[in-house]
Amino acid sequence: MSIPLRPISAVQALADSVRGRVLSGEIPPGTALPEQELSAAYGVARPTVREALALLVHEGLLRRERNRSAYVPEVSPADLADLMYVRRPLEDLMAQALAGRRVAPADEALARMAGLPADAPWALVVAEHMALHEALIVAVGSPRLERLYGALAAETRLGLVRLRRVYEDREVLVAEHRELLDTIARGPVEAAREAVQAHLDHTWGED
Repeated sequence: MSIPLRPISAVQALADSVRGRVLSGEIPPGTALPEQELSAAYGVARPTVREALALLVHEGLLRRERNRSAYVPEVSPADLADLMYVRRPLEDLMAQALAGRRVAPADEALARMAGLPADAPWALVVAEHMALHEALIVAVGSPRLERLYGALAAETRLGLVRLRRVYEDREVLVAEHRELLDTIARGPVEAAREAVQAHLDHTWGED
């Protein structure tokens, strides 16, 4: 028996478009997104815009304050430093748990990243980058670790927008992540831990 698929809603389509523009850096941090302007630009009703923005606010990609339009939050160097302060111990737990193991979903995310066309939007690179790291966290098998890591996802994705300038050659990003996955898979534990911390320090310390 075939199960019919529902076509994507206007709300979801609008949220997908705005999300992609934010994560590609087309809509830069600090930009306000008035409902009326989005309604006119996309040719959709304001209630549709309102729902789409609410979805992105819930994801943490946009913020909304009382009597203000939704806007793209700034992620400052201090924000990134604090983000890494919290991420490092979580990633260290991952390294200890996965040393000596191959994580197929992470390899698959890396293959998808490597297979993106040269002109692919940066948002697609961000999506696969997130999928790779989230696959490693999920492979640990700790629901609490997943929840803690998931709470940082929105800020991490916004931070990755800044890395577009660092990784203009995507092959460098792919190579670094391939080495990371290979080192974790080889082990031992201390080598995996050192590789994860060095990866975070290098990737997020460049900007």
